[in-house]
Amino acid sequence: MQQVIPQIVAPLRDPAPSRTAYRMQRLWLIPTVRRALRVGLPTFLIIYLVAAYVLAPARQQALTDKLTEIRQSIEKRPEFTVNKMVIEGASPTLSIAIQAAVPLQFPVTAFDLDLEGMRNTIANIGAVKSVDIKVGNGGVLDVSIREREPVIVWRGPDGVKMLDETGHVVASLLARGERGDLPLITGKGANLATKEALTLIKAAAPIRNSLRGLVRVGERRWDLVLDRGQRILLPVSNPERALERVIVLNSAQEMLARDIVIVDMRIEKRPTLRVASTALEALQRIKQEELGD
Repeated sequence: MQQVIPQIVAPLRDPAPSRTAYRMQRLWLIPTVRRALRVGLPTFLIIYLVAAYVLAPARQQALTDKLTEIRQSIEKRPEFTVNKMVIEGASPTLSIAIQAAVPLQFPVTAFDLDLEGMRNTIANIGAVKSVDIKVGNGGVLDVSIREREPVIVWRGPDGVKMLDETGHVVASLLARGERGDLPLITGKGANLATKEALTLIKAAAPIRNSLRGLVRVGERRWDLVLDRGQRILLPVSNPERALERVIVLNSAQEMLARDIVIVDMRIEKRPTLRVASTALEALQRIKQEELGD
């Protein structure tokens, strides 16, 4: 009788993936994840290894020294060397002031020049209206200046100064006589009304030889002072029109040639004349003599 040997049958394997494997397969189906693993991860590793190599203290110092050497070799090239400064459009006095404001030791490399800082420094000089600065050909630092033109002298609390047509201070004077060719204004706030003063000076052209200056009164109006101590008091509004009336009267009757101290035009409908005390005394003597006769 044949003996039957029992066979051991292995259990069937479940073909379904595990939960972890399933999740990994689902992630791999996402395009962004695939790109990150295929491109991003290798790139990150390369960058990390390069950075670790470069940022080592010894290699970092060597790299810095090399860059410094390259920079110095470029800066010392002749085309980047500035040998002199040329100032155009400025008077000799202003040129000296500019050279003192921005002292430079030549030769100097163009990379060491702070052009913007130099431009601001020069622009702060009173006589400079505008400035353009650049490194030109041939190692020349070109400084182009538009100079303010003084048109009037202002005697203010800080001394005597020249102003341009806008009232901007151009330069200081030791004495008014240094620019006797320019008209004079004085009084608090006179510099703030320079344009109006210039208009009145132009209107006073027929008596320009007698005009000593303009005085700002109360920061509101002007007095014209003449060489005989006479004053023309102008109103706050329409001072030019009031002055023109005085010019017409003077042309017709030579009013200012008489013993008149003040011509008060502040009230348009009632101009007033004030004569000198000596003239009054003379008039009184004449009347007394007439009465005596």
